[in-house]
Amino acid sequence: MKDVKCECGHVNPHGTVLCEACGKVLDEQSKNQPLLDMRYEGSARRSQTYNKTIVDKIWNFFSSVKVGVWLIVITLVASAAGTILPQEMYIPPTMPAEEYYEDQYGWFGKLYYELDLNNLYSSWWYLILIAMIGISLVICSLDRVVPLYKALKAQRVTRHEGFLKRQRLFGISVNGDQDDLTIVRERLKAKRYHVREENGDILAEKNRFSRWGPYVNHVGLIIFLIGGMLRFVPGMYIDSVLWLREGETKVVPETDGQYYVKNEKFILENYDKEKEKTFEAAIDRAGMVVKNYQTNAVLYKRVGPAIAGEQPELEKVKEHKIRVNQPLKFERFALYQVDYKLDELNTMSFSLTDKETAKTFGDIKVNLYDPKPRYDLGNGYAVEVLSFFPDFEFSESGEPTTKSRIPNNPAFVFKMISPEVPKGETSFVAIQQTIEPLGDNQYKMAFKGIETKNVTALTVRKDLTIWIIVLGGILFMIGVIQGAYWNHRRIWVQNKNGEIWIAAHTNKNWYGLKKEIETTLLETKLTIPIDQVQRETNDKEGV
Repeated sequence: MKDVKCECGHVNPHGTVLCEACGKVLDEQSKNQPLLDMRYEGSARRSQTYNKTIVDKIWNFFSSVKVGVWLIVITLVASAAGTILPQEMYIPPTMPAEEYYEDQYGWFGKLYYELDLNNLYSSWWYLILIAMIGISLVICSLDRVVPLYKALKAQRVTRHEGFLKRQRLFGISVNGDQDDLTIVRERLKAKRYHVREENGDILAEKNRFSRWGPYVNHVGLIIFLIGGMLRFVPGMYIDSVLWLREGETKVVPETDGQYYVKNEKFILENYDKEKEKTFEAAIDRAGMVVKNYQTNAVLYKRVGPAIAGEQPELEKVKEHKIRVNQPLKFERFALYQVDYKLDELNTMSFSLTDKETAKTFGDIKVNLYDPKPRYDLGNGYAVEVLSFFPDFEFSESGEPTTKSRIPNNPAFVFKMISPEVPKGETSFVAIQQTIEPLGDNQYKMAFKGIETKNVTALTVRKDLTIWIIVLGGILFMIGVIQGAYWNHRRIWVQNKNGEIWIAAHTNKNWYGLKKEIETTLLETKLTIPIDQVQRETNDKEGV
């Protein structure tokens, strides 16, 4: 498409409404408008000029503000839908997610899972929505900021008569002289205007930087979105929970087996009503108010390579008392105190006992997290663990099953071997329940006692995206402040055949601009420009 050459000699891109240099109206439709649309200085925007190729159509689609708003609305609605039911990361690991949602929430839970709302914020379609918002921000900004910058940079001091007449603030003075122009120029400089002169004409301008506020805002949003999407790149963001029993040592997730942490002891302290009178009412109401959650932890680092099937050699790195908001930090990781469980079942003890004589033939202690398949008691006596159900319940078919791997309600199927019954007797043993499915047995597993341990939950967190998100947030706020608290003001003062023409424009706060012009023209023979919008309103109302 051909460029458009103005009578002033400036060559404008095709689609330009106002000459970038002198401001003459180049578009026929705009010539009939009483006031000029100065939003983008009448510059040629690609989205309003080209619409032939597939690239043009994609550009035009994403450059639409309406499209951007609808993308944001759709994303907000989707985000809200993701909060209706808990996300999968927050549901108990008792059963597959598909079964859990249907079991807990019925047909709605099943639909929720099938629509992938259970992992909404990492789903492919949600990430596509975020990416489309980012693309829309980039294209919207480029479609407007580049031609706007070129137009403002190319503007001349002397402007076309039609440009001046069709500004909102415009006036003509017939009694002005050169002394008045000198006074106006000096007063404008005193008000921190950047004053340019050309052939006796004046252009006073200030706060042009405020026009870039929305685009700085967009850049901040784009960086913020990039930071958010980088959280789904492996290794950039980690937020997982590690459960540790007292005395237990586990590898820290996502450290490639390099670091281990041990729970030496978990401490829970409550406020004493007698000593802390401030919490007396809260203690009476709740029964208990926690003062401190604390895990005495030891961090280890593996020495040498990892060898499958062998215990790693560990070197102590440091000890730390992990409390709320006092994490254990190492490299780029941090371990936060997040949850706990008191007195969780750890071991159960049984005695192999003759039912008639009550004589015992040995004791066994079963580790509920790692039960042995066989316990030899000597003299021909032994106990085998045929089945173990950590969280026992009966299924719909009446078969024993487990809800989870946590020993909340342990149950066993024991095979009791003795010299009298070398093939063994089978017994189903649960808490306060014993079943002999193959008939009466001579022996039974008599319950002796349990041991419990406190369990702590530590959040393992690593965030390499936080600085990107913070940078985006800072730029966003800079753009908001830049565009909200300053406004771009321009005042044109020109000598047209002995008459002094004054026109002015601002992107907002017309009242402030009017007052500034009034004080500038005070005690001069120049006429204060008229607000043509207000005059038109008064004419319609008959004022």
